[in-house]
Amino acid sequence: MLTILDTPQKPATGSLTERKSEFIGQACHVEDQEAAMAFVQEVRLQHPKARHVCHCAIWGPEGRTSERMSDDGEPSGTAGKPILEVMRRQGLTDCVLTVTRYFGGILLGSGGLIRAYSSAASLALKAAKSARVLPTQRFTITVDYPEYDSLRRLIRNSGGHVETEDFTDRVRLTYDLEPTAVQAFDGRLDDLLQGRAQPTALGEGQKLIPLSQDKASSASR
Repeated sequence: MLTILDTPQKPATGSLTERKSEFIGQACHVEDQEAAMAFVQEVRLQHPKARHVCHCAIWGPEGRTSERMSDDGEPSGTAGKPILEVMRRQGLTDCVLTVTRYFGGILLGSGGLIRAYSSAASLALKAAKSARVLPTQRFTITVDYPEYDSLRRLIRNSGGHVETEDFTDRVRLTYDLEPTAVQAFDGRLDDLLQGRAQPTALGEGQKLIPLSQDKASSASR
């Protein structure tokens, strides 16, 4: 699946004018419904005079995604659903997309509304920075300071990613690995630590690979 990297503070934006009504699409990365609704509320605060702020949000791993959409007063099926279909066609997850409408005084009809909301959504996504979502497994491990640098190198050389680090009397790392890399990593970890520490599985994680980086890697092979 794909996601977008633009943040709620700097969302991707695209707009159009249709028969004097302005449609402003804004899209950003979120990890859950709460973050998505917070972004929608922020858009409403930014556009207090807008007639409608319609939206769609999708979040969750492939096969278990959740969706939420709203027509925000537009005729049923003319705003939220068209935005959702645009996002579905691009295989997106973990993002929210709003389309804000400033009414221009001319009714567009159902067909016109569907086209306008779809187009504004597409323009916002066209402006967005996209990334491939790679499923990972997440682990945590606590080691002594002399082992810290070697462990970070091992995680990096295994294609993994350190998510968090907590420095106290020892160092606690949370890291993600691709499922296919876990067995080989564990073998090298045993060689490195000689049983002094063992990782604890935390569940699923994800790694985001920008599409520009993904294409560059493919071209170099």
